[in-house]
Amino acid sequence: MKVTPTNIPDILIIEPKVFGDNRGFFFESFNQKAFNEATGQKTQFVQDNHSRSAKGVLRGLHYQIQQPQGKLVRVTNGAVFDVAVDIRQSSATFGHWTGVELNAENHRQLWVPAGFAHGFVVLSETADFLYKTTDYYAPEFERCIAWNDPAIGIEWPIDKEPQLSGKDQQGALLENAEVF
Repeated sequence: MKVTPTNIPDILIIEPKVFGDNRGFFFESFNQKAFNEATGQKTQFVQDNHSRSAKGVLRGLHYQIQQPQGKLVRVTNGAVFDVAVDIRQSSATFGHWTGVELNAENHRQLWVPAGFAHGFVVLSETADFLYKTTDYYAPEFERCIAWNDPAIGIEWPIDKEPQLSGKDQQGALLENAEVF
């Protein structure tokens, strides 16, 4: 596995070794020991999630203020632009964001540790988005930061307003949000 830090060093792009030929491909999508060794983490995952979304759907920017979740995310069908925003007040990169395209062809994964808000927008007709979490979903602690907060300035690769859930339409600006 190849691990590449992003402009926010705690956010890592993980590229598995893919073995392919004219029949198709094979890769180990997750191995706890290899993940911990390659990333320097001592992470344990407790939950796997799978969502399917249509083109133009934007989910996020989500986080849990208690029971914070680290997430290892990937796409098995389609393509998304995946984003993490540092919301750790003591961090030198507080309020900064990083984004990467994840798709079924590049097999990339993104490691987003606890302390970050996370979201993605679907670039393909549909996308299947899978992610492992380090803690359980706790809706009472879930928070959302506005996807278009000008103080963060995410450069989403879209040319029209995204489709948002009611919850995501109510996202707070970073300056008013509960943060770590």
